[in-house]
Amino acid sequence: MKDNVLIERNERIAVLTLNRPQKLNALDYATNDRLLELLDEIEADDAIGAVVLTGAGDRAFSAGGDIHEFTESIKRGTEEAVREFCRRGQRMTARIEAFGKPVIVAVNGIAFGGGCEITEAAHLAVASESAIFAKPEINIGIPPTFGGTQRLPRLAGRKRALELLLTGDTFGPERAYELGLVNKVVPSDQLMPAAFELADRILRHSPLAAARIITAVTRGINTTIEEGLLIEREQFARMCATQDVREGLDAWIARRKPVYVGG
Repeated sequence: MKDNVLIERNERIAVLTLNRPQKLNALDYATNDRLLELLDEIEADDAIGAVVLTGAGDRAFSAGGDIHEFTESIKRGTEEAVREFCRRGQRMTARIEAFGKPVIVAVNGIAFGGGCEITEAAHLAVASESAIFAKPEINIGIPPTFGGTQRLPRLAGRKRALELLLTGDTFGPERAYELGLVNKVVPSDQLMPAAFELADRILRHSPLAAARIITAVTRGINTTIEEGLLIEREQFARMCATQDVREGLDAWIARRKPVYVGG
């Protein structure tokens, strides 16, 4: 359903809101698919330079996958469950991770399971003091399915990630900050202003350079340093002939504020 994810434009920032507050913004299949559709639209819109993703209501960012829905998929068999639930969720988090415009998650409450995995996949995240996180999939007899067994160890380290994955324990925003899951913790009433302020600090720079940095980090983080340096050179080479590079250099030499056009 189209209203499962709301979109609002705040100048150059697209605000996406998971909109199932009565279900703690659980990620049913329709919500997952709608989020992907909106990301496609935002990617094609040159007027938008960054995305802020949050949850409706004051209780949850997202409680994770819709258990009632994927239970029915599991009942229909392994192949059905993998296709409908696991692959769909992994496609969504991978899309967020590799998205060419900065994605900032504003965690306004519960971020369990898939909600935590979206936070792991996003480029940046801000959490309110009322945010609460968990990797609770083990409590219902499954491993994480949207990338949590892979991204959390890369963010937090193997042993710290395994403790969370194997116990299902909840943890607060300060612990999430210590683990590298979020960039900042703020009072609840400052959550969205903090996310917008972070986006604005990025948007003053070349959108092409931002995209190249995201690509280099996303592709390079799971390679050897030699392969990563090659990726870095490739991204630099893609920028060399652009107008934004010339503008940035000219502005620096002239000691003026650059005006980037994204070309």
